[in-house]
Amino acid sequence: MKENRRQIIINEITYWKKNRLLPEHYCDFLLAIYTEGNGLQEEQKIKLQWLRKELFLLLIIPIMMVLLYFTELSLILQLVIVIILILLGIYLTAFYKKKGLLFQIPLIVTALSLLFASVKITLTLFPDNIIGLYTVLGFNCFVWLAGGWKFKQLHFTLSGLLGIILLGLSFFSDKLF
Repeated sequence: MKENRRQIIINEITYWKKNRLLPEHYCDFLLAIYTEGNGLQEEQKIKLQWLRKELFLLLIIPIMMVLLYFTELSLILQLVIVIILILLGIYLTAFYKKKGLLFQIPLIVTALSLLFASVKITLTLFPDNIIGLYTVLGFNCFVWLAGGWKFKQLHFTLSGLLGIILLGLSFFSDKLF
C-alpha cells in the first residue's frame, strides 16, 4: 500500500477514535494493522503530553500557598489573583470534562484554591471569630460534597462527609470542654 494512502487511512481512524465514531478498541485494532504496531506508541506520547499538562496544574497549589501566606501583597490584590485562578480552574474542569480528559486534577486544584482563599479571607477579616472559620470550613465541605455528587467522584464525597463530621466533632468538643 502506498504511504500516502496509508497515512490518510491512519488519520481517518484517528479522527474516528477522537470523535468516538467507533469504539476505542476497534480503532486501536485498525491502527495496529495500518501502522504495523507503531501507532500505539504515538498515542501513548499524546497521553503523556496531556498528563504533563494536568500535572502542571498541580503547581497552582504551592503558588497559591506562597501567594496567600508568605507574601506581603495587599488583600485586594491577593483576592483578584485567587479569583482569577479559581475561575481558570472552573473553566479547565469544564473544558477537560467536555473533551473527555482527566478532569479530576483541575477540580481538585479548584477546590483547594477555594479552601485556601476562603480560610485566608476569614482569618484576615475576622481573626478572632472561630465560628466564622467553622462556617467557612463547613461551606467548603458542603461544596466538596455537592461536587462529589455532581461529578460522581467518590473522593470528593468522602472528603466532604469526613470534613463535616470532623468539624462537628471539633465544634462540639470545644463546647463541651
